[in-house]
Amino acid sequence: EHGIASESILKVYEGRPHVVDYIKNGKIDLVINTASGAGKKTAKDSLTLRQATLLYGVPYATTIAGANAMAQAVGELKRSGLSVKSLQEYYGE
Repeated sequence: EHGIASESILKVYEGRPHVVDYIKNGKIDLVINTASGAGKKTAKDSLTLRQATLLYGVPYATTIAGANAMAQAVGELKRSGLSVKSLQEYYGE
Protein backbone atom coordinates (compact mmCIF):
# COMPACT_ATOMS: atom_id res chain seq x y z
CA GLU A 1 0.00 0.00 0.00
CA HIS A 2 2.89 2.39 0.78
CA GLY A 3 5.32 1.10 -1.84
CA ILE A 4 7.44 -1.02 0.51
CA ALA A 5 8.52 -4.29 -1.08
CA SER A 6 7.72 -7.28 1.10
CA GLU A 7 7.16 -11.01 0.96
CA SER A 8 6.01 -13.71 3.35
CA ILE A 9 8.79 -15.71 4.98
CA LEU A 10 8.45 -18.86 7.04
CA LYS A 11 8.90 -18.81 10.80
CA VAL A 12 11.74 -20.99 12.06
CA TYR A 13 9.43 -23.79 13.22
CA GLU A 14 7.57 -23.79 9.88
CA GLY A 15 10.53 -25.10 7.87
CA ARG A 16 13.19 -23.82 5.53
CA PRO A 17 14.10 -21.41 4.14
CA HIS A 18 13.01 -19.40 7.17
CA VAL A 19 13.56 -15.90 8.49
CA VAL A 20 16.94 -16.69 10.10
CA ASP A 21 18.20 -18.11 6.78
CA TYR A 22 17.21 -14.83 5.12
CA ILE A 23 19.02 -12.84 7.81
CA LYS A 24 22.18 -14.94 7.40
CA ASN A 25 22.06 -14.39 3.63
CA GLY A 26 21.78 -10.60 4.03
CA LYS A 27 18.28 -10.46 2.55
CA ILE A 28 16.62 -8.74 5.52
CA ASP A 29 17.34 -5.12 6.50
CA LEU A 30 14.93 -4.68 9.43
CA VAL A 31 12.98 -6.99 11.74
CA ILE A 32 9.78 -6.04 13.53
CA ASN A 33 8.78 -9.00 15.68
CA THR A 34 5.60 -8.41 17.63
CA ALA A 35 5.18 -12.04 18.66
CA SER A 36 1.95 -12.70 20.43
CA GLY A 37 1.05 -15.72 22.47
CA ALA A 38 3.12 -17.50 25.05
CA GLY A 39 3.61 -20.75 23.18
CA LYS A 40 6.94 -22.57 23.29
CA LYS A 41 7.35 -22.37 19.50
CA THR A 42 6.77 -18.61 19.51
CA ALA A 43 9.18 -18.05 22.41
CA LYS A 44 11.90 -20.22 20.85
CA ASP A 45 11.48 -18.55 17.44
CA SER A 46 11.68 -15.10 19.06
CA LEU A 47 14.91 -16.04 20.83
CA THR A 48 16.47 -17.48 17.67
CA LEU A 49 15.39 -14.45 15.67
CA ARG A 50 16.73 -12.00 18.26
CA GLN A 51 20.09 -13.81 18.36
CA ALA A 52 20.37 -13.74 14.56
CA THR A 53 19.61 -10.01 14.38
CA LEU A 54 22.30 -9.28 16.97
CA LEU A 55 24.86 -11.53 15.30
CA TYR A 56 24.28 -10.08 11.83
CA GLY A 57 23.66 -6.45 12.85
CA VAL A 58 20.04 -6.22 11.70
CA PRO A 59 17.91 -3.59 13.47
CA TYR A 60 15.20 -5.24 15.58
CA ALA A 61 12.02 -3.95 17.21
CA THR A 62 9.61 -5.87 19.40
CA THR A 63 6.75 -3.38 19.59
CA ILE A 64 4.80 -1.23 17.17
CA ALA A 65 5.88 1.84 19.19
CA GLY A 66 9.52 0.79 18.79
CA ALA A 67 9.06 0.21 15.07
CA ASN A 68 7.41 3.63 14.74
CA ALA A 69 10.35 5.26 16.54
CA MET A 70 12.76 3.49 14.16
CA ALA A 71 10.78 4.69 11.13
CA GLN A 72 10.80 8.27 12.42
CA ALA A 73 14.57 8.05 13.00
CA VAL A 74 15.16 6.78 9.46
CA GLY A 75 12.98 9.58 8.07
CA GLU A 76 14.89 12.19 10.05
CA LEU A 77 18.21 10.71 8.96
CA LYS A 78 17.14 10.98 5.32
CA ARG A 79 16.00 14.60 5.82
CA SER A 80 18.86 15.93 7.94
CA GLY A 81 21.75 13.51 7.71
CA LEU A 82 23.84 12.49 10.68
CA SER A 83 26.16 14.69 12.68
CA VAL A 84 27.97 14.06 15.92
CA LYS A 85 28.50 16.63 18.65
CA SER A 86 30.00 16.40 22.10
CA LEU A 87 27.84 17.06 25.13
CA GLN A 88 29.81 20.28 25.66
CA GLU A 89 28.73 21.49 22.22
CA TYR A 90 25.09 20.87 23.12
CA TYR A 91 25.18 22.35 26.61
CA GLY A 92 28.17 24.70 26.60
CA GLU A 93 31.22 24.29 28.78
